[in-house]
Amino acid sequence: MKKKGSGGKFLVITALILLAAGVTAAGLFITSRPGYQAEKAVEAFYSYEQKGRYADSWLLLHSRMKDKFGKGHYIQDRAHVFMNHFGVETFTFTTGEVTHLDTWSMEKGTDPFKNVYVVSVDQKFKGKYGRFRLHQDVYVTEEKGGWKILWDYNK
Repeated sequence: MKKKGSGGKFLVITALILLAAGVTAAGLFITSRPGYQAEKAVEAFYSYEQKGRYADSWLLLHSRMKDKFGKGHYIQDRAHVFMNHFGVETFTFTTGEVTHLDTWSMEKGTDPFKNVYVVSVDQKFKGKYGRFRLHQDVYVTEEKGGWKILWDYNK
C-alpha cells in the first residue's frame, strides 16, 4: 500500500537537488571566468602587501615586472616607501571595475600583451601624514598558467 504524501516529499527533494546543482554550476561558471580569476590575483597581491608579505606579492608579478625589480630590492623598497617613509602600519584596499582589453603594452616600444584585464584598486592609508588614498589601475594577464600583475609605465 502506498503512503499518502510521499509524492510531495519526492518533488521537494528533487527540487532541492536541482537547485543545489544549479547553484554549484553557476558558482563554477563565475569562478572559472578569466575576469574573476584576474581580480582574485589582484586581491591576493594586495592582501600579501597589506600583511607586509612582499616576497609573496613579488611572486605574483609578471616576469617583465620582475625584470624591473629584483626580489630583494622589491621587498626592501616596498617596505621602506609605505611603512617607513609614510609611517603606515597597514592599509585597506578595494577592487573596482574589471575591464577586458584585447591588447595592451606595459611600456611604449614593447611587445603588447594579449588578453589583459584591468582592475582598479583603491588603497586607503592612515600614517604620520594623515589619511590618504592611492588609486591605481592594475593590469593582469596569464603567464605560465597563472594570472600575473603588471603596472603601467606608459608616459
